[in-house]
Amino acid sequence: MKRIFIDPKKCDGCKNCSLACMESHRKDGQTGIYTLQLQDPENQSRNRILSDGKGGYLPIFCRHCDIPDCAGACMSGALQKNMENGLVEYNADSCAACYMCVMSCRYGVPAISPDRRRMIKCDFCTHLPEGPACVRACPKKAIEVREV
Repeated sequence: MKRIFIDPKKCDGCKNCSLACMESHRKDGQTGIYTLQLQDPENQSRNRILSDGKGGYLPIFCRHCDIPDCAGACMSGALQKNMENGLVEYNADSCAACYMCVMSCRYGVPAISPDRRRMIKCDFCTHLPEGPACVRACPKKAIEVREV
């Protein structure tokens, strides 16, 4: 199984990871960050970089936990731990939009979608053969995929 690991000491807050995430999940058929509409709520990143208030940064990424609080709180079964690949997977068609996952995640990862009909969280860029876009976009190599 593979997971994303972050070294917050290496993070300089550039947000390249967030832009790469937004670009890799865009629905308008275009490619490249230069045409990405940053103010469009549909282009929401699945990760966030926050300031720690001390000159450093706090990268907020899904950890695809072994025992995920978000999936445990999901009353509709839309969030499930896939034991084969180790990912916490989301089925938007099953989502009841109760946001128990948002309230239950100890890391603050799941977010409410702009249309308020679903939630948004990391999908490990399973649609990309080269893996998570955030990892490739980090110039400081603060984000990496490791085998666990």
